[in-house]
Amino acid sequence: MAQLGTTDLDVFPICLGGNVFGWTADRDDSFAVLDGYRAAGGDFIDTADLYMAHAPGNSGGESETVIGEWLRSRGRRDEVVLATKVAKLPGRRGLSAQNIKAAAEDSLRRLGVDHIDLYYAHEDDETVPQEETMAAFDELVRAGKVRYLAASNFSAERLASALAISDREGLARYRAIQPHYNLVERTAYETELAPLAEREKLPVLPYFALAKGFLTGKYRPGDTTSDSPRAEGALAYLDERGVRVLTALEEVATLRGVPEAAVALAWLRAKPNVAAPIASARHTGQLEPLVTAARLELTAGEVARLDTASAG
Repeated sequence: MAQLGTTDLDVFPICLGGNVFGWTADRDDSFAVLDGYRAAGGDFIDTADLYMAHAPGNSGGESETVIGEWLRSRGRRDEVVLATKVAKLPGRRGLSAQNIKAAAEDSLRRLGVDHIDLYYAHEDDETVPQEETMAAFDELVRAGKVRYLAASNFSAERLASALAISDREGLARYRAIQPHYNLVERTAYETELAPLAEREKLPVLPYFALAKGFLTGKYRPGDTTSDSPRAEGALAYLDERGVRVLTALEEVATLRGVPEAAVALAWLRAKPNVAAPIASARHTGQLEPLVTAARLELTAGEVARLDTASAG
């Protein structure tokens, strides 16, 4: 299990992403994935009010609704740590006090719960004073509707500013961060946010941990088609550096007898302050690498091999 920084949340070291529920995973597939993840010991589920607004016929909140139905049908609310987000849903964008309050109530209703364990600002909103934003979040924490706050897609400067305001005003502060970070997306996080995460003791929960599926090893030079809606984004990584990364992943995975995706996730877990990388599964067959990664500890040499392959 992984302790989330200074919170009392102790979670499975691979977080299950809900950004496929209500989209590429229908209700039955979503329930099967959630059941399989829970049966393997998983207890940390990440979603957002935005998911899956961009899918045809959807308006947002579909993932939260599916998760809420699963929780009610299985009676497992007390067994899982729920994370969701506010700020990016069309019609509910931003971090004004009014929007935060309304969005939280909507998420609580869709999830069918009385509190959210980890509530993210899904992105920064420079149109609203951070004092207003943090006061609104603090109100949710004091009311017991949210246990802890977190931030995603923030610059280091803006995150540091928000933390300083919370400390100065005696408000609940962000206790975790969710950056875009993986073997082929390193620079932005490692140069900007990593020093701040270390200084402020913020646990890191990377999203797109498998680079839209690229780090599963599914995509190779010459590939032009795929059944995944994310294929175009994944194939964009197939440059010289991307091929180096795939080669290194394959080497380590073959020696350890594990899936390449498990190695990519374990590399993240080996990084300072990373508590639980986030990865999704459209069907139960995609759960194996996630579960394997939760117990896979890479050697220093294996981490160095992957560091070198993904450098630059």
